[in-house]
Amino acid sequence: MELEELGIREECGVFGCIASGVWPTELDVPHVITLGLVGLQHRGQESAGIVTSDGESSQAFKVHKGMGLINHVFNADSLKKLYVSNLGIGHTRYSTSGISELQNCQPFVVETLHGKIAVAHNGELTNAVQLRRKLMRHGVGLSTSSDSELITQLLAFTPPLENDDTADWVARIKNLMNETPTSYSLLIMHKDIIYAVRDPYGNRPLCIGRLIPVGDMNGKGKDNSETEGWVVSSESCSFLSIGAEYYREVLPGEIVKISRYDVQTLDVVPRPEGDPSAFCIFEYVYFARPDSIFEGQMVYSVRRRCGQQLAIEAPVEADLVSTVPESATPAALGYAQKCGLPYVEVLCKNRYVGRTFIQPNMRLRQLGVAKKFGVLSDNFKGKRVVIIDDSIVRGNTISPIIKLLRESGAKEVHIRVASPPIRFPCYMGINIPTKEELIANRPEFHDLANYIGADSVVYLSVEGLVSSVQESIKARQENENSLKTQKSRVGKIGHCTACLTGEYPVELEW
Repeated sequence: MELEELGIREECGVFGCIASGVWPTELDVPHVITLGLVGLQHRGQESAGIVTSDGESSQAFKVHKGMGLINHVFNADSLKKLYVSNLGIGHTRYSTSGISELQNCQPFVVETLHGKIAVAHNGELTNAVQLRRKLMRHGVGLSTSSDSELITQLLAFTPPLENDDTADWVARIKNLMNETPTSYSLLIMHKDIIYAVRDPYGNRPLCIGRLIPVGDMNGKGKDNSETEGWVVSSESCSFLSIGAEYYREVLPGEIVKISRYDVQTLDVVPRPEGDPSAFCIFEYVYFARPDSIFEGQMVYSVRRRCGQQLAIEAPVEADLVSTVPESATPAALGYAQKCGLPYVEVLCKNRYVGRTFIQPNMRLRQLGVAKKFGVLSDNFKGKRVVIIDDSIVRGNTISPIIKLLRESGAKEVHIRVASPPIRFPCYMGINIPTKEELIANRPEFHDLANYIGADSVVYLSVEGLVSSVQESIKARQENENSLKTQKSRVGKIGHCTACLTGEYPVELEW
């Protein structure tokens, strides 16, 4: 809950769609992309954009971008600008690198020797400063402060061995991947093709879905259904609402070509030998929607296992388990199940109070959490309560909640946190406060329970989080007949825990 209050957030989400079969298609590509972006709204609420094409000419790109939520940016009139189209890519954004301005809104479109390309990027380049200088030394002017523009300009560079007649997009993408190791998941649109790319460390998510007839969505024979199109998204949670089924994940380092005909792997760029993959572990903890699938497992199931592991590491004598609505609910259910305690709601959320609702006067500020939550005091009066939270970052959000529960009759309030303490900043696409602002680096952390007014506070260990995330992955790999093939493609299992341990997957360049 505190992550939400502090604005700790994923940088953005990407979504693409291409119609199968005969073009012009009857598939409403702009509408599919819009709905797909709505499903990714939690990944970015600052700005959004869509670029579409009929696929016949790279000059015929249609673009609409705007500041605000998806449903505000795209209405019936603005969608008319994006027709007639057979493919397109979209983006929804928060800013981590780059100022919050329309000029930084993606997808970016740039002219190349072989026509226009459109690029949507999720992540943040660890060597953006060096790349910016390098491009400028080559006479490339940059019009935005976003490192996503750097990617677009690097893709526009002509590789040394490329013929003037034909664009070698695999060579261009590999050239980009050699220039910067992480962090990016990309959608690149050129003429009638969408390329889906993940960096070799797989730090940001990307997956592919298959559009099938709506009548076949719940049918047993949907595997044999006609393919109406392909979609590619930061998260699979957006698939169900558009009539798509999950197809597969884009692997770390993989370059995938998606056309009207099929999905084809063009190449897999390896990591330096011995380096494990480094998928962001906080996608599981907080950023992703619980119904998304990463690495063959549902996020909800991982969060529930985190709660179970937390119960093993930090049991406490109590009467009930609850949470602050609602991102930590799966972990709270797992904790309660493992401890044999009832899960009971103690707070109900007022969903219509947002950070931009009003500029509160002093009296409303003093009311604090009371205006955001209703108290279900009959459920916990006179009882010992365990509150499960997804993270405590600064400590100034959970404290008023503990005070509210005590004033409403809780006998004891114990805090259990379903992730380890955040101690370090992220340089790969997550907006985290400065090191000095993090409670885990301040003197108060040594007596945190007293500081926030709880009877006890315990975080999940780093080892506990990693084992909860990797348990299902390892079990599945051991049971797969194609284990050797899988390992040769994916390599050693790994997750980025840099914000928890300070161990970054690549050397940072400044």
